Amino acid sequence: MAEWIDACATDDIEEEDVIRFDHGSRTFIIVRDHEENYYCTDGLCTHEDVHLADGLVVEATIECPKHSSIFDVTNGDVETPPACESLQRYPTRIEGGRVFVEI
Repeated sequence: MAEWIDACATDDIEEEDVIRFDHGSRTFIIVRDHEENYYCTDGLCTHEDVHLADGLVVEATIECPKHSSIFDVTNGDVETPPACESLQRYPTRIEGGRVFVEI
């Protein structure tokens, strides 16, 4: 059963930036895009399990730091190979200056 988890403060993430969020045995990322939207996806690249929190965010995309695959964080889709599998995306909501993620 999914639950809403308090992941971080909105101020913890700069515009067009990313932070790592671990819950249980899983790793996620939370991305803040250029329009003040917050997105949560799996935290490891689907190509070689590299942490995406070290990647580059441009608008609403993140680039894997190892092989430069680019993912659209609005839907998790791969935009640039070598990754071919999309990231799982998780709903977010903002409440009282906090980012909540439904996991």
